[in-house]
Amino acid sequence: MSNLKTFALIRCQGAQYKTMSFQAVQLNVQDHYVVIDNGIVEMTISNPDGIVTKIKYNGIENLLEETSEEETRGIKGTSFKVVVEDKEMVEVSFTRTWNSSSKDKVVPLNIDKRFHYMAVADNRQRKMPLPDDRSPGRCQVLDFPEAVLLTNPIEEEFKGEVDDKYQYSCEDKDLKVHGWICTDPPTGVWQITPSDEFRTGGPLKQNLTSHVGPYNLAMFLSAHYGGEDLVTKFVDGEAWKRVFGPVFSYFNYVSKELDWHWLWEDAKDQMLIETENWPYSFPASEDYPTSDQRGNLFGRLLVRDRYADDDDIPANGAYIGLASPSESKSWQLEGKGYQFWTTTNEEGYFSINDIRAGDYTLYAWVPGFIGDYVYDNNISIAPGSEMNMGELVYEPPSDGPTLWEIGIPDRTAREFYIPDPNPKYINKLYVNHPDRFRQYGLWERYAELYPNEDLVYTIGASDYKKDWFFAQVTRKKGNAYQGTTWQIKFKLEDVNQNGVYKLRLALATANSAELQVRVNDPKANPPVFTTGLIGKDNAIARHGIHGLYRLYTADIQGTMLVQGDNTIYLTQARGGSPVVGIMYDYIRLEGPPNSNQN
Repeated sequence: MSNLKTFALIRCQGAQYKTMSFQAVQLNVQDHYVVIDNGIVEMTISNPDGIVTKIKYNGIENLLEETSEEETRGIKGTSFKVVVEDKEMVEVSFTRTWNSSSKDKVVPLNIDKRFHYMAVADNRQRKMPLPDDRSPGRCQVLDFPEAVLLTNPIEEEFKGEVDDKYQYSCEDKDLKVHGWICTDPPTGVWQITPSDEFRTGGPLKQNLTSHVGPYNLAMFLSAHYGGEDLVTKFVDGEAWKRVFGPVFSYFNYVSKELDWHWLWEDAKDQMLIETENWPYSFPASEDYPTSDQRGNLFGRLLVRDRYADDDDIPANGAYIGLASPSESKSWQLEGKGYQFWTTTNEEGYFSINDIRAGDYTLYAWVPGFIGDYVYDNNISIAPGSEMNMGELVYEPPSDGPTLWEIGIPDRTAREFYIPDPNPKYINKLYVNHPDRFRQYGLWERYAELYPNEDLVYTIGASDYKKDWFFAQVTRKKGNAYQGTTWQIKFKLEDVNQNGVYKLRLALATANSAELQVRVNDPKANPPVFTTGLIGKDNAIARHGIHGLYRLYTADIQGTMLVQGDNTIYLTQARGGSPVVGIMYDYIRLEGPPNSNQN
């Protein structure tokens, strides 16, 4: 049995609201339940399971959906204890020890069906279908069980729409507040996560938020948009401890005479307050260090690319962070420790605050440049430390002058052509929306746009915003799905026959794919370069514009190129499924070093 423990800490403070006088928080421990009441919110938790069974607030007897089974509402503990109990605060702990034979499912909170309006971001909020709309007879299951076409919904306005929980996914760096609004009485229920230090996969990891049920999720670990590589793995007897959270459940209300949309604005304001107060000072657990028990790190990041600029460039808007050391040497795949991230200012300066004591690897990446910066040595953070890293210099991969490029190195395929969805598979929220890639079934549009021949892109004539499909997916022939070959056509005025040209291939995602590169011969065997089988990201099916970032370099001998017209063939060689494929982030061809070709 591995010594892995899960802790759930629940805290309630005394109530003080507007003109209300302070009321001491009350704890009532019963045989099978624990009741915590501060005069505004009353919460009932099963004992010792630690499952929230009832939340009473604003005249609503129970915010939770009472028809769902209790065990679907979170961690199921095996022991209970009171950590803190006084008139100002009650903190209780529910603990479960995991072993390899455990089959428990850990599914976050469900809330009452009366909450129909969902908000994930300023431009991602809407009235949602009802859970019954996803039942047999009211919907048609599409290619994946999460996605259904609403054929006979209870409310006619949703007829013909697609509902899919993955359409509301969000990157962890932006996943701070989301939730639901009930309009009668006007009441909000919100999940606020002030920090993502305890989540796996770093700031770009995508997770679920809220979806029809209605569900309100606090995701800590998942393989979504990354696959098996993101699953935390242990060996027999390996000890592991990690604190998830605290997360903050926030309830608010407004009088019926006022605009209930204010509840979202208030929830965002509260999120800023909670973020400012992180790390919290209240947890009594020795496993949760307060701010004075943590350390800080600061410095400056510069970029050195002599083919872009003669001088070092301040890394403006770079993401820089710490992740626990791992064999993978990748912050994307590190899943056992904590991560701490920030962004640099215009001059490249950064400060990472409130870092848990321990050993870390320092990483960074800079928008506009490919690859990752990795600091050579591990960094040890001591409690109360102030570590000045001085000036750090990132030298991105660049071995020669750029002959041509496609896309923007930003780790997503957002800038490429994203088609309109099939009119049969619409989510009304994403019509004429910046996140139009979240529509269902966009992978099917490729074969419709290119019914007979695959994509051909001509340097100097084509526009990647219009002419580069956002995902290189398979093509259905008969009952089988086959790989596809895209062409990049370009001219060279001169060719250095003795030089080596570099084709940089930055991928935004891959799913059961293999990318092969050929030059001026579409049938060359073996190809100039192949990635081999890569990826289980599943971002194509889950409406994400990226999964895990991958960077490859294909060496092209000058003898393979000719003066005048050339063609690079990019073959995604795997088939078998409509969502097998890749998304490109950025492609660049570099000339040999010290050449002056244009």
